Amino acid sequence: MNYLGVLMGAILLTAPVYAASADQRGTGDLGIVVERAAGRIQIFDSSQRTKLASVSELGDLSHASAVFSRDARYAYVFGRDGGLSKVDLLTGNLEKRVAQAGNSIGGAISQDGKLVAVSNYEPGGVRVFDAGTLEPLADIPTGSKVVGLVDAPDQRFVFSLYDLGEIWLVDMSVPAAPKITKYPNIGQNPYDALITPDGRYYVAGLFGEDGMALLDLWHPDKGVRRILDGYGRGEEPLPVYKMPHLEGVAIAGKNAFLPAVGRHEILVVDMDNDWQEVGRIPVHGQAVFAVARPDGRQIWVNFAHPANDTVQVIDAATLKVVHSIQPGPAVLHLEFTPRGEQVWISVRDADRVDVYDTRSMALLGSLPADKPSGIFMTARAHRIGY
Repeated sequence: MNYLGVLMGAILLTAPVYAASADQRGTGDLGIVVERAAGRIQIFDSSQRTKLASVSELGDLSHASAVFSRDARYAYVFGRDGGLSKVDLLTGNLEKRVAQAGNSIGGAISQDGKLVAVSNYEPGGVRVFDAGTLEPLADIPTGSKVVGLVDAPDQRFVFSLYDLGEIWLVDMSVPAAPKITKYPNIGQNPYDALITPDGRYYVAGLFGEDGMALLDLWHPDKGVRRILDGYGRGEEPLPVYKMPHLEGVAIAGKNAFLPAVGRHEILVVDMDNDWQEVGRIPVHGQAVFAVARPDGRQIWVNFAHPANDTVQVIDAATLKVVHSIQPGPAVLHLEFTPRGEQVWISVRDADRVDVYDTRSMALLGSLPADKPSGIFMTARAHRIGY
């Protein structure tokens, strides 16, 4: 054996050996369920489909969402009352909670995992915190309710202003000195937004008119342009019982599947063909979430009241509804396991979360939960816009 081989053998023989103890585990198959009425979250193991812990005293969780730290150990929970909570998923402890505003609608974590941004209704604006300590780093007043806040590549955040009809792009490379680019006159009342999985396109939905606003983050100097203008032209819109969500929207291949405001349809948009509409899929009711299975083959859709007991499955190849299930009253959210073999569905008024096999459509089991709403799995830690 040559000298290098002897040296490498010595290194291997003398390297420390770490034995996993019973209380050590990874976080890749963990997630949380928001128990909205109780101000509490459940931490669960998606492999075993079991509850691991509960974390209480998180405030008003009636419209709560969450993001995860880079190492997927910590969940940052955004409460409707403006609370920002940092939860340790391994210990089940509430590490810290700050009341950063009066009314909050969500948040995002930066590309490098060091910044947590919160979007606010009251007093409006975006506030940015150190992800480790939750100490405030930046305050970005907007004079408007903020919606559709997402992280973007190159240490940026993007969000929309509901009252002013604007999109703002913020470079947080220097947290103490945010660089803000404003795009005015994008349309009336942007209500939510998405960023495509590759981080290139930011799309804001409009509640005040039929259409959407698109910003190409590869070419932000070209400004915002309108897409899907007048998609409801000539038709009377239906009453809107619950606003659809665009964050986490279904992207399958070259197509995006977008809920149409005030209609019982999913719009199919060809992203490679200048974001032109290429089809419409009639569905059971007014869609709230349209979520793609991780492989993009299926689109799972839930609905607003009074059709909120049903979930439909669209085949992305044929653009047809191929399956319907009725988990129970008030289906609020859907979340896939990282590779998509299961989907977890919150059934608020039945006080449980149901787990379905996405191939056979069989019900695999249920997890008791007190008025569950959002379900968030740690795989989001490594995805843009989640």
